[in-house]
Formats: sequence, C-alpha cells, structure tokens
Amino acid sequence: MFENLESTCLQQYPKFEILFCIAEETDQALTVVEELIQKYSQVDAKVIVGEEIVGPNPKVNNLMRAYKSAKYDILWVLDSNVLVDPGTLARAVDALQTPPKPGKRPIGLVHHVPFAHVRERSFGSRVEGAFLNTNHAKMYIALNILAFDSCVTGKSSMYRRSDIERVNADLKAKPLPPLDEPARAVGSRKGYGMAAFGKFMAEDNMIGMAVWHELGLRHDLSCDIAENAIGRMTFMDYVWRRVRWIRVRKTMVLAATVLEPFTESVVVGLLTAWAVRYFVGLPMWLFLLTHFSIWFVMDLDIQTALAGQPIPKSEQWQFFLAWWTRELCALPIWAVAIVGSTVVWRGRKYKVLANGEAMKVDDASFSRKGRRDNYELLSQGP
Repeated sequence: MFENLESTCLQQYPKFEILFCIAEETDQALTVVEELIQKYSQVDAKVIVGEEIVGPNPKVNNLMRAYKSAKYDILWVLDSNVLVDPGTLARAVDALQTPPKPGKRPIGLVHHVPFAHVRERSFGSRVEGAFLNTNHAKMYIALNILAFDSCVTGKSSMYRRSDIERVNADLKAKPLPPLDEPARAVGSRKGYGMAAFGKFMAEDNMIGMAVWHELGLRHDLSCDIAENAIGRMTFMDYVWRRVRWIRVRKTMVLAATVLEPFTESVVVGLLTAWAVRYFVGLPMWLFLLTHFSIWFVMDLDIQTALAGQPIPKSEQWQFFLAWWTRELCALPIWAVAIVGSTVVWRGRKYKVLANGEAMKVDDASFSRKGRRDNYELLSQGP
C-alpha cells in the first residue's frame, strides 16, 4: 500500500492537493498515510478520517467529506490499491482541459485502463489477473474507442466537481446553468452531487453515465494505466466477484449482459466451428485448435502491450493455465449470475435493484430451504 499511495505524492504537477480518505481510525492504512505525509512534507496532503453516510456504497460514504472540502474543482479519484506513473496527473488534466474538435462534445471525464499486478501468487489471483489484463482490458478499450455509451471503472477517474454538482443520476439531460447564476455551496442541492451515487453499487459507471447523458460530455481514455495490485484470492473469491458484477451490470445494461457470452472465445469458437463444419466440411477440432491459438496470442499481445514487457518465462505456464481457466469458466459463471439478484459485498448481503441500486438483505431472510424477500432500503439512512 505504501508504494501505491506514495505514487500520488510523486506526481509531476505544479499545484495539487492530496486528501487521503480513511473511514475509521482503526484502519491500518492510517499509519501508512501518516508516514507518507511526514516523508513528503512539501506536498499539500492531509488525511480525512470518518464517513458521511449517504447510502450503502462505502466508497462514496468515504469520499463525501473530501469531496466537499477539496480546494480545487478538478477531482482525481484514485483507489488505494492503484499505482500510477509520475506523469499521470498532468496528462489526465491536459486531456480533461483539451478544447473539443469541431463537431465533438467536450470531455467531462478522464479515466485509465486497470492493469492487474498480481502480487499474491494464489490461483484465484492469477485468474483475476488474466481476466483483467486480457478480456476485460480488450473490451474496455474497444467500448471506449467505439464510444456508443459510457464505460468507466472507478480505479482511476478524473472529473470536475462543478459538473458532478449538476447531476442527480436520473440520466436525463440537464440544461446549462445561467451565466449569472450564483455559485452554490458544495452539496447544498439535495439529490445532486456525489451523494446521489451513494445508493449504487457501481457508482463509478453511474457517474460516467451521468456525465455522458445528463451533461452531454464525453469521456477520454488516457494513455496511462492504473496498475491495480491484486491481493490474495481463492478461485471461489474470483468466481463470486465475477457473479456480483455481472448481476450489477445486468440491471444497468441488460441487453449487453445477455449478449455477453457471444463475445467469449468458447461460445464463439463452438458456434463458428459447427458452422464451418456444416458449410465447408472442416473438422471442428482443427478449427477450434486454430481459433483458440489465435485468440490466446491476441490476448497475450494485449497483456504484453499494457505491461510494456513480455511475461517472464518463469510465469508463462501459470498465465496460460489461468487464462484457460478464465475462458472455460466464463459461461458457467455467467449462467449462475444471470438468474440471481442477490450478492455478497464486503461481508454483507444485498439485493441489486434497477440501475444497480442496492438494498441490504436481512440475514434472517436467508435459510437453507430458500430465501424470503425481506429487504431494507439503505439509501434512506444507515
């Protein structure tokens, strides 16, 4: 964690402020942050301890006090397990402030491709790394290049607070404020601003969608990566993590989630192999061997391009095994996820509602014989 947080102190930018957000004083991160602040005394940095509860999303609750007290309008929200290059801040600000080309919408949000750095060599961690650095990165980059709609993860994203203060997550276009409208205090408009996203599980994507649809601003995918440290995960940790986010995603973009298996190598390969055998007579095994070989080489190229170097020889077989596991398990994981709506998130059970909103599930409603619908709306209070 020290190295990740330290990377924010090393940003090559003339003037910026760092606000380290910690929910509780008992968090071990507090010691790390205090050591960093002492080491980099020349950096304008401070720690904010304590949450403001605005919904079930702990990240939004943790951000609220810093969101309101930040000195500057441009906000860069960065997770604590992310490491960034010293020039990342400067390049992101340049992208955010670049004047739009004729016929193009202005940029309202800048984000970065997450790149997994697997520090714990457990099998689940390797599978998670293979997923993030191949399939996820490939789709993430493609969707942002095509720019049909918002596609944002919150590992590292930058936007203007003044823009967030104008949105309320209803995804309906908002008029531009009058030029002579007096400035409002941050958070003074009920139902608007960062607090509006506390009821969502995927607050990062909802913020991106609000900037896109409500303000008519586009996104820019920076050339930098957000190096995401992957901790120790079992294989089942990986499985239920994927199940959770598929269940969240299907409430936000149902059509895309339903069609998701048709972007996977196994489903595409089997369907195409059958069609080729039917029309051309080519043996399925020969087509599948060629298909998976090409698919793997392409994914390996994406991993290498993002890492800036090839996978070390000592880890190539582990990557190959993790990649194959990810590919073969994608469809079963999707099948489990698509039929449910409850998830476990940070040790608590939730029901995912429309647009990714979350409601806490009463543990007493769960039993071995089945589940009853006994829910409590968290967005109404703690």
